[in-house]
Amino acid sequence: MILATAVHRSAASLLGLLLGTAGVTAVLVLLPAGDAALLPLFAVALVLGAAFVVTEFGFTAGFRDLLVHGDGRSLAATLIVPAVAAIVIVPMAMLGESHGRYVAPIGLPLVVGAAIFGIGMQMTSGCGSGTLVAAGAGSRRMLVALPFFSGGGVLGSLAVPHVATWPGLGAVDLAATFGATGGLVVTEAIILGSALLIARGQRPAPTVARAAVLIGALAAMIFLVSGLPWGVTMGLTVAGAKAVQLTGVDLGGSAFWAWEGARSALDGPLLAHHSALSNIGLLLGALLAAAVTGRLRHDLAIGWNGTIGAAVGGVLMGIGARLSFGCNIGAVVGGLSSGSLHGLAWLIAAMPGCWLGIRLRPLLGMRTG
Repeated sequence: MILATAVHRSAASLLGLLLGTAGVTAVLVLLPAGDAALLPLFAVALVLGAAFVVTEFGFTAGFRDLLVHGDGRSLAATLIVPAVAAIVIVPMAMLGESHGRYVAPIGLPLVVGAAIFGIGMQMTSGCGSGTLVAAGAGSRRMLVALPFFSGGGVLGSLAVPHVATWPGLGAVDLAATFGATGGLVVTEAIILGSALLIARGQRPAPTVARAAVLIGALAAMIFLVSGLPWGVTMGLTVAGAKAVQLTGVDLGGSAFWAWEGARSALDGPLLAHHSALSNIGLLLGALLAAAVTGRLRHDLAIGWNGTIGAAVGGVLMGIGARLSFGCNIGAVVGGLSSGSLHGLAWLIAAMPGCWLGIRLRPLLGMRTG
């Protein structure tokens, strides 16, 4: 029995290596010409996916630890990621014209969208990056959630023009208000204060803190090579939109997809879209790392309840992400590392949704803690 299990795992690891290598090769062959950022972006994303697997770092469980056990250490540690990335993003984006930042308004769409995302995040046990990484490692739950995440993003995109009219406070751009240096200092102070408030006197485990520093450094590298902070959910939405287009449905007539940036992404190759390409790199990097380290998760059954929960949770995350300008990555990491307070607002707004999603987990055969 033990020998059979070992043989099965070895065969699975070998298959994972072959699939991952084939996937990387296919991307390299099909990578569009004309954008010098694509190859280094794909390379960094591969490393990032592997880093998530090897360090076992994640964002979703931190919300559960805080809301169920009152332990804020893991969630506080996730704020290390934007704190590290901001060191590069805020000054470079403010002092040059070649790189941009993520600055979004704080308003009802963000609050509602983040709460919806929080429900789905806890139903699936993964956020945007977590879904991709776990799917790459073979998680059946995430392989179900991923296409529904993309589909939910398309649904959310159709609602964006309508919810954009909802009331809000506008953007709070610390970098624009205080300048490159002052904006960075204020941003780091707010991140530190938030982390201390969440941790409540407790320190994150050193291994988790080091992993967060690594992820933050790689997020900064994505910014350096692509020109924008790291984002996940728009790439998933674009992939879903392209799949919808294949069915004969023309999304170009909708207000969101008529916008120049969205229209360009819809009409162009999927691999030319930076977020979509980095998503593929994240997934393939996770697959290769899981295969090499024996962390493949393909043999974990989820049952019908888990399948339904993953599908519904994926749709909710897709919708919520579009309404709230991203997820833990695009909104929290991308927003805070850009000096925009919408990242912190998103983190707070996601809490009620996470609380509800946690209460739904037992119905899906999942633990609340």
